[in-house]
Order: sequence, then C-alpha cells, then structure tokens
Amino acid sequence: MQKNTPPRSTIRLTRRGRLALVATGAVVVGTAVAVPLLTLGPEEEGRPTTLVIPEGWRASQVYAAVDKALALPAGSTKKSLAKAALKLPNDAEGNPEGYLFPATYPIQEKTTPKKLLALMVATANEKFNGAPIAAGAQRNAMNVYQAVTIASIVQAEAATRADMGKMARVIFNRLERGMPLQMDSTINYALNRSTLRTTADDTRIDSPYNSYQRVGLPPTPIDNPGEQAVRAAVNPPPGNWLYFVTVRPGDTRFTADYAEHQRNVAEFNARRKTAGARAAG
Repeated sequence: MQKNTPPRSTIRLTRRGRLALVATGAVVVGTAVAVPLLTLGPEEEGRPTTLVIPEGWRASQVYAAVDKALALPAGSTKKSLAKAALKLPNDAEGNPEGYLFPATYPIQEKTTPKKLLALMVATANEKFNGAPIAAGAQRNAMNVYQAVTIASIVQAEAATRADMGKMARVIFNRLERGMPLQMDSTINYALNRSTLRTTADDTRIDSPYNSYQRVGLPPTPIDNPGEQAVRAAVNPPPGNWLYFVTVRPGDTRFTADYAEHQRNVAEFNARRKTAGARAAG
C-alpha cells in the first residue's frame, strides 16, 4: 500500500481520473464530455408538463432550466431563493447545491420557482435522511451533508456508475491520509466551467474549492448527485486505491501503486497518440 503522495509538481488527478505529468511536460487531455440538455415532458398547448433534472447538474443549471420551463426571465429562479425558505441542513447555510434532487418534476398552471425548488429539496431530504443513507453516513463518522458532498464529487468524476464505489473509496483513502483530493471537478466548480483540461495556473486559484491547495472536502457539494452516487459515498467497497485513470472508455483503472499508475497513464497517452495519428492520416 502506498502511503506517500508523489510531489505535487509531478502528479495531479484530473476530472475522470486522468493525470497530467506537469514536470515532464506530458499533459494528458481527455475527450469532451457531453452535457445533458434540458429535457421537457409532454406539452399541452405549448406548456411543458414535466421538468427532468439530470444527475450531476449544478444548481446554476437547475435555475436556468426552471426559468426556461416556466417561461420566466433569466435569473428569476435564483432570485426566488431569498424567499423560498428551503429546508436545508444547517451546514448548507442556505445554499441548495447538492439538494436539488435529480428527478422528474410536474409542472402545473400555478407552479412557481419556489414550489419547484421546495419539491426538489423535499425529495432530497426524503432520500438522504432515511436509511440507508443517514445510517451509512453515521457509520463512516460523517454527517449527511458531508456524504452528499462526497457523492457530488463521485458523480462528477466517475466515468460509469460501476466506478462510483471505487471513486468514493479513493476519496476516503486520500482524506484519511491527509492527502489533497486533487480533483479537477472542484476546480471546474470554482471557475464555473466544465472541461477535462486543468492547467497548472488553475490549480493555484484562491478558492475554498481548490482541492489541490486545500486538504479536506470542499465547503459545499459541487453538483446535485443522484441516489446511486450518494449510496456509493456511504458504502464504498474496501480497497486501498489512491489513483485512477481512464485508459479508454469503460476501462478506468484504480491502484494504490504510483508506479503502476504511471504505466496506466503511459498506456493512455500511447492510445491517444495512436488515435491522433490515425485521425491525421
């Protein structure tokens, strides 16, 4: 089991677990990730009757989707937060990020942004505060809000649902060792963007969401995770993994050995170089 982190100048975990070897100049760049579009349900007389919130959307995306579904000016839903009186955990300090639960919500004639947000938060509380989520969080010596925060990172980083448990275990293992999480998804949240490429300058930004510079969890969730990601966060499989890299679609490799991880990264780089050469030819 590897217990030491290689120097930060030589290793950093990126979104989807891809790693960039900054010191040697070999920067790994992932492929683009498709962002789900707003999905509206069947329409009656031009008005949507349901609103689908996908797993992993940030609060800002949810606000924009509600504005669009209710035909309101941009920014209306976000402004409604001040008077929404959402039933959030004390740790959230009024920020609903992580608690706008991904699901299909009905839209009726008298639906308002406040009603929709309240329904999302109520759904999250129902899912998170009962067994097995609350019990699992307690078993892992954390509260539910911390579990949702971990789940939000898992949701952003895991390439497949099958990888969610291992991703959660990587987070736990790094936290237990006092290692920075070094997740690009937290940098992306701080910079309000979605990308697979993070530069050295990005990792030096002054933000509580900079998991390269700060040890521990970010202060809030970074998106709104689905139930499977939350379950993975409270019940990850046993394992000593500290590193992960997606060598090719469907093949994410987790390891506790840095040398093995370097070999996996080298294989990923070789595949990428071959694919680039074929495209150029």
